[in-house]
Amino acid sequence: MTKQLKIPLYEALMEHLSKSPVSFHVPGHKYGCIFPQGADIFQQLLKLDATELSGLDDLHSPEGVIFEAESLLAELFQVKKSFFLVNGSTVGNLAMIMAVCPEESHVLVQRNCHKSVLNALKMANVKPIFLDPEYDSEWKVASGVSLETVKEAIHLYPEAKAIILTYPNYYGMVYDLQGVIQHAHQHRIPVLVDEAHGAHFIASTMFPSSAVQMGADIVVQSAHKTLPAMTMGSFLHVNSDLVNINRLTDYLQMLQSSSPSYPIMASLDLARSYLAAYGEKDIRYLSSKIKQFKEELAEITAIKVLEYPNSQGDLLKVTIQSTCGLSGFELQRRLEGVGIYTELADPNNVLLIMPLLKERQSYPFKDTVIKMKSELASQSIQHTIEELPVTGQKISELAIPYKEMVHYKEKQVVIADAINLVCAETVIPYPPGIPLLLRGERITMEKIKYLKELLQVGGRFQGGSSLEHGLLKVFLED
Repeated sequence: MTKQLKIPLYEALMEHLSKSPVSFHVPGHKYGCIFPQGADIFQQLLKLDATELSGLDDLHSPEGVIFEAESLLAELFQVKKSFFLVNGSTVGNLAMIMAVCPEESHVLVQRNCHKSVLNALKMANVKPIFLDPEYDSEWKVASGVSLETVKEAIHLYPEAKAIILTYPNYYGMVYDLQGVIQHAHQHRIPVLVDEAHGAHFIASTMFPSSAVQMGADIVVQSAHKTLPAMTMGSFLHVNSDLVNINRLTDYLQMLQSSSPSYPIMASLDLARSYLAAYGEKDIRYLSSKIKQFKEELAEITAIKVLEYPNSQGDLLKVTIQSTCGLSGFELQRRLEGVGIYTELADPNNVLLIMPLLKERQSYPFKDTVIKMKSELASQSIQHTIEELPVTGQKISELAIPYKEMVHYKEKQVVIADAINLVCAETVIPYPPGIPLLLRGERITMEKIKYLKELLQVGGRFQGGSSLEHGLLKVFLED
């Protein structure tokens, strides 16, 4: 453990800074000397914004302090190889899918995946087989894929080259990933897991088990989501004989910036050390603080605090629902009006992400409760929320494969007229970044109903270029 307290990359940067270096190299701000006046808040950070100088190593060919920092990360997670990512979990998802999935191969994919997974599938030109997740009627959200669905998919597509899963979901809900991994491995199918929201899971048994601990072949984690790392800082772990690490490394070098951010990498080094030093006293302190916070939130009559099914979920996620008719979006706007900024809203819920506190660290939980009580004491606007559509089809393919889409013309139609047509654009409520409609899939009545509901209650989207005009892009079929 003493070894894990080392922060080699950060220490190398500080040693470099102590030499009062004079820059005749990139970046152009020259350690903050050349910068617009009035932006003083950047000054200290820019002193760490170096480049691949002597003693600072090279992310794409590490043999010094970056190699040591990544080795410490692999040792902490007990895997064969770990990588620092400076382009977020997005680049990790792109690289692992490109490295593992051959062109034109069948790949099993959890339907409620992040958009980066879908982009990777298109780039790899594979044939995705989408696995619909289970649906929680209390939370009104999709959770994880059942083992039964995975078994059926592998039975139908035994030649599948990979299964790509999301664990946990955005709200911290988990499922039988261990069973899925074991079954996939019986068929020599590698399991690739987008564990963006689970980088902290190894800190304590009070958190769900990490996909790394359960034997997934590649795991991508957004360190910046729950660990003290800078935005875009992520980890990728490999622990498998089913994965070619050299091929994965090549794709990471292709897809990541050739000028990686040293502040981001140093923050990953610091975040790993912070996680390694997280102890039982820390988790007990954190648990008590969150428990008290949730109990005080539960006293606010205008909301209810959701509890995980079977008490299985991430301690750092707290999801609330309105009990007075507010949609999740309306509730979020009300909270932002008093300076409380939450992670996301959907038509029904608002998600709050807790800090990974250590013993004696403070956070303004009480002030938050006081503000929420005051704001939500007033009369609310009534609004009836529709539920996410639940279909009977658990396993599906695209109606038009990626390779054939270029041969089809496109047109825009009124949203209500798009039912049973093939969607020509991906529509993503963001956050959480999980697609509602996929380019190339047939549009169902349930999806259109839910899209209209999201538009009505103020949902925000990526994709859907003319949604605000009531139009959706579709393919023209013969």
